[in-house]
Amino acid sequence: MALKRPAVYDCGVFFLSTPLFLNKLTGALCGSLSIFESMKNKKSIVTGASRGIGLAVARELAARGSDVALISRGGCDSQAESIAKEFGVRAFAYACDVGDSAQVQATFAKAIEDLGGVDVLVNNAGITRDRLVLRMKDEDFDDVVATDLRSAFLCTRAVAKTMLSARYGRIVNIASINGIRCQAGQANYAAAKAGVIGLTKSNAMEFASRGVTVNAIAPGFIETDMTAALNAEVHAKYSSQIPLGCMGKPEDIAKLAVFLASDDAKYITGQVIGVDGGLNA
Repeated sequence: MALKRPAVYDCGVFFLSTPLFLNKLTGALCGSLSIFESMKNKKSIVTGASRGIGLAVARELAARGSDVALISRGGCDSQAESIAKEFGVRAFAYACDVGDSAQVQATFAKAIEDLGGVDVLVNNAGITRDRLVLRMKDEDFDDVVATDLRSAFLCTRAVAKTMLSARYGRIVNIASINGIRCQAGQANYAAAKAGVIGLTKSNAMEFASRGVTVNAIAPGFIETDMTAALNAEVHAKYSSQIPLGCMGKPEDIAKLAVFLASDDAKYITGQVIGVDGGLNA
């Protein structure tokens, strides 16, 4: 398969006027840079990065100083360009079907080469095809499992050799509350996300001796394109079930993902952490 040259965006003088530079300057005057330096010089790959949670994670990583590779099925050139300009990091963009083994192998090899290594992988790509089992077609089940579960396996395998050889790595899988507390009509999605949780725990055990941590985040109802499709009545119904009384934001997930990707979380592995407003309490 011919692999297209990735879009890469870098920043020079523009960096001096970015919020990141101003934040660093403020931190220096206050005697502490830790919050802005936690991911400095790290190299991160995020899947499903064109919007929603994935884009929020990529932006949060970049805000902490990490170079980022954004991967999505349809590409994300404009998002990468915006991140590079705003945060003064290198940002690469790739189009890839992360459920396809050959595409993942080729794209990740190029991304790791372009970044100069990989320290962090955030497996976020996901879709839904909700239907009752009696009406669910084979392709509805297979497509969701391929994008939501198989992709996490393929992408983890693609970075594993590099991380294990370096004896360092952080893998964060975006699961779902529906992999723990399921709903009718989501047999495909619930099975895939429950599988992500199993994959997380198994890989955590497998990689721990080499300094690579693997954790999962289980979001509840988050304001993304998936929930935007809900009508007002359903939106209100779901929100009323959440103890905190509202849906979360993609940034709520991103901040936890970046913490788990940082050295501050070096003793955390094999865990599934809910970000759901208390829904699964």
